[in-house]
Amino acid sequence: MKLNLRKFVLVLLIGVLLYGGFVVYAGFNELAGTLKTFAWGTFLAALGLACVNYVFRFFKWQYYLRRLGIGGIRTLDSALIFLSGFVLTVTPGKVGEVFKSAVLSRTHGVPAEKTSPIVVAERLTDVIAVVLLILLGSVSFNGGLLWASLGASAVGVGFVFIFWNTPAQWIFTRLEETWFRAFVPRLRTAYTQLQALASPSALLIPVALSVLGWGCEGIALFGLLMGFDQAASAMQATFFYCTATLAGALIPVPGGLGVTEALMQEQLIRVGGVLPSAATASMLLVRFATLWWAVVVGFCALGWLRLRHSVLSTKE
Repeated sequence: MKLNLRKFVLVLLIGVLLYGGFVVYAGFNELAGTLKTFAWGTFLAALGLACVNYVFRFFKWQYYLRRLGIGGIRTLDSALIFLSGFVLTVTPGKVGEVFKSAVLSRTHGVPAEKTSPIVVAERLTDVIAVVLLILLGSVSFNGGLLWASLGASAVGVGFVFIFWNTPAQWIFTRLEETWFRAFVPRLRTAYTQLQALASPSALLIPVALSVLGWGCEGIALFGLLMGFDQAASAMQATFFYCTATLAGALIPVPGGLGVTEALMQEQLIRVGGVLPSAATASMLLVRFATLWWAVVVGFCALGWLRLRHSVLSTKE
């Protein structure tokens, strides 16, 4: 239940340095001049759209809990537990969101190995949704199909590992011969739960919710570009946002830091024809409204949970 605050602060400092580098690259004076004419109401709208995305993702969390037969959790508690996972959004591929499984275990006694596969299923359906959005936007862009193919390949590899039992069982057998053997029964349970969550019949609703959620964040970038009076369509903005997000997810760096920002900025400038200063500002603002806002929401949710459940404040 303990958060490694040192690592979190380190990631935060890396983010500050990276964003500072982008500001220098774009030119501080030009960036400041661009922000003077920015319609700040569009940033508030971006925050609102990010929150709408959280609502869709929460519905997906609830759906998966029902699929696993986990009940008896009040809606407010479930929402706060779900949002608390955002504290570790800046982990590679957001796998740190498994933290919410630990929180659920402490507050309601649900074994973490039973719910941790939800995080994998969430990431799988997110990638499928992002690939679908990229395919939709790639019609008018050169290179769009490349990113869609990479995403589809990642999904394919994931499905092969999930549903082809032979390699998974081989890994479990090898692990039983090591010091890790005490954890193998839990891993087998988690693997079985993941197969249930990733079955074709269980994918349709979560993927639809993910498409809506990620679409909201793509529209958030579109709104920010409008705030800078830059001519880019909603489809273009969603394409730029999703390809950059996919790249950040495929490369194992915390929160996609550096990768997502650089690719988004380059696409806005080279493909979208957005002014460099406006491209940098839009990229920074959409990352504040999505990545870093999620972390703030996560800490607030965790604080609220601690007030409701004293067990979270006790030392293990």
